[in-house]
Amino acid sequence: MPAKAAQPPRLLVEERRRHMLDLLERQERLTVEELVKKFGVSAVTIRGDLDALADAGEIVRSHGGAIKPRESFPDVPLNVKETLHHAEKVRIGHAAAQLIRDGETIVLDSGTTTAEIARQIKFLKLKTLTVVTNGLNIAMELANLPHVRVLMIGGLLRQMSYSTVGPQAEQTLRGLNADRLFLGVDALDPDIGLSTPDVLEAQVNALMIRVSREVTAVADSSKFMRRSLSVIASLSEIHRIITDERAEPQTIALLRARGLDVLVV
Repeated sequence: MPAKAAQPPRLLVEERRRHMLDLLERQERLTVEELVKKFGVSAVTIRGDLDALADAGEIVRSHGGAIKPRESFPDVPLNVKETLHHAEKVRIGHAAAQLIRDGETIVLDSGTTTAEIARQIKFLKLKTLTVVTNGLNIAMELANLPHVRVLMIGGLLRQMSYSTVGPQAEQTLRGLNADRLFLGVDALDPDIGLSTPDVLEAQVNALMIRVSREVTAVADSSKFMRRSLSVIASLSEIHRIITDERAEPQTIALLRARGLDVLVV
């Protein structure tokens, strides 16, 4: 009997889901049937992938498949965000950390990409650093570093993002000055600017921008050309964007034409 043709290796879950998003960018709609044929897995597996992407706000589930999300997308729990675009966030976090200098005061908002920056801080050769944050996840990453002073902003805890918001958080920020802000965002649109699903989070983020000398937005390419409910700031209020190599060249060119320093990693 002739030997069976070698089967192509199956993709890892995250890789398969990334390919699904790429397909959806090109053709507006996906069906379970076509995805089963393309990836060689069961319909149950494909439906699980689509459900996970829908829960994360990356797609909108439809009967028998999925369609692109429209202008805005819902707030997503932090533990779900951590599973999406992880490799890209690690690269972005590493690149952002290289900008930090000894003795500076930096602000890190809550988020999964800024958490990667916090993880990189322990590998930097710094004698002293002050980190201001409204993220419990960020504070916990830095809690055991003796050379890092962590100023945790108080306020109302958002369980969705492990962040503190509201009047108390804003009052604390108004009394501070920082060298750098690293801001993670849920959506970035050249016309609207930076936005996020939560109004209180947007207000705190906007104040972080005002008290910081230099502002770097850290956003993987899935956040580009999207709009969310609450606008944080226009692009004219930030200095730099760090993103990944999957970002569309036209979008990168447009951002650079607006005078932004765009670092692609």
